[in-house]
Amino acid sequence: MRRPTSALFSPLRATSSSVSLRWRVMLLAMSMVAMVVVLMAVASYLLVSTALYRDVDKQLNDRANLLIGSGLLSVDPRRAIEGTAYSADVNAKLIFPGLITFSATQQGQIIPYGAPEQAVTRGELEQSLRTVNHQRVLALRLDNGSTLIMAKSLDPTDTVLRRLGWVLLIVGGVGVAVAAAAGAVVAGTGLRPVARLTDAAERVARTDDLRPIAVTGSDELARLTISFNTMLRALAESRDRQARLVTDAGHELRTPLTSLRTNTELLMAAMQPGAPRLPDEEMEALQLDVIAQIEELSTLVGDLVDLARGDGADIVHEPVDLVEVVEGTLERVRRRRNDIEFDVVMQPWQVYGDAAGLSRAVLNLLDNAAKWSPSGTTVSVRLAQVDAAHAELVISDRGPGIPPAERDLVFERFYRATPARGMPGSGLGLAIVKQVVLKHGGAIKVEETEPGAVVDGSPAPGTSMHVLLPGRPGPIGHPDGGGAAGRRKSAPNAREISVDSQSAPAAWHPS
Repeated sequence: MRRPTSALFSPLRATSSSVSLRWRVMLLAMSMVAMVVVLMAVASYLLVSTALYRDVDKQLNDRANLLIGSGLLSVDPRRAIEGTAYSADVNAKLIFPGLITFSATQQGQIIPYGAPEQAVTRGELEQSLRTVNHQRVLALRLDNGSTLIMAKSLDPTDTVLRRLGWVLLIVGGVGVAVAAAAGAVVAGTGLRPVARLTDAAERVARTDDLRPIAVTGSDELARLTISFNTMLRALAESRDRQARLVTDAGHELRTPLTSLRTNTELLMAAMQPGAPRLPDEEMEALQLDVIAQIEELSTLVGDLVDLARGDGADIVHEPVDLVEVVEGTLERVRRRRNDIEFDVVMQPWQVYGDAAGLSRAVLNLLDNAAKWSPSGTTVSVRLAQVDAAHAELVISDRGPGIPPAERDLVFERFYRATPARGMPGSGLGLAIVKQVVLKHGGAIKVEETEPGAVVDGSPAPGTSMHVLLPGRPGPIGHPDGGGAAGRRKSAPNAREISVDSQSAPAAWHPS
């Protein structure tokens, strides 16, 4: 059961976020900075708070040691305790168990006396230090059995820490905001080439404008822009080739169609009742002309179809015996030109590609060679291995040759060399050959068969078409070629067709 067209061309499910890349970059920068700010703020707060609490503990210990070292606690404990309370933000209490307690505090403050301090008073602990009721409380047991308790309010310390927390929060918030702004700027600047690519793609889709984009820098986005420009150039070239093909095809089709219409109208007019009858020779000539024009149109349409198919589809990859391809096309050419001979020497060679395309290319080359060969001459066909991975097919005729200035142009579509402009043909044969050869990873070049040769007083250097194709030696079924035996075939108008596994021409040197 066939799937509906809408299902075949339905878009793939989106896998990316709907948030724009600019926002993602900005959010990423904000997140990273916020993480760093939080870590730094927590670390700073912990370090400062630890330092402040240690400073409070140091103040309590220093004040207690100073008081004990002064000896006032033994001489006048009341005065010593009261002096301590008035001289600093410290509350003090001196306890003589079972006797008396001296205490001095700031207004409204109470010195905590809980379990730790009671344990020191009972002699269970030498000292205790704790935080209770926003106070830091130190209890020391003295040598005379009394207990000195000193307490310092933590309100100033807590105030400093609260201010520090607000400062860190404000600074962190400003840092995150600056990071967001910087991320937006960086994203806008860094993604500007992407925006240009987006605008260009939308412009191409909207207006078919294939102008390249200016490239700035040498980073990854610049390389992406270069790749996009390469794609635009390829699209422009493809569009130009398509337009040129349509224009040239229309021009080439118009000429035989006009002639065919004229001849057909003339034949129809001659067959009308009462019309003057044309001589039989002229009627036969018109009929033959119509048939020739129909054949020319068929050839032209077939060549156009082959070119369009070659442009739009990949070749079918399969092992192809190139010797069999050449032999098959030779049979077809011999039937059309039985007045020339073919001298053929071939080595077994496999090509991995499209048998039909290769057959069409070889047929075009042989047809060209046969068309330009005078009657009684010989067309030479050579297939030889030139290195471990390539073989060269050379097809040579004894015709007038191709001028050096036109040897590269003959592979263009609808181009016809000067000697060929008075002969039938579509001008697409060699274009098809080049297309097939390039699709198979090969190369093609044109040379003279015998420079300076003259036939019947006219220059006849001939044309040699050299085709280089990758592959491996041996026919199908003999991958290494070592066990392939040579084959010989003969035909009434063929001098020799052989497979020679030893000889090979000189190495390929593309011109």
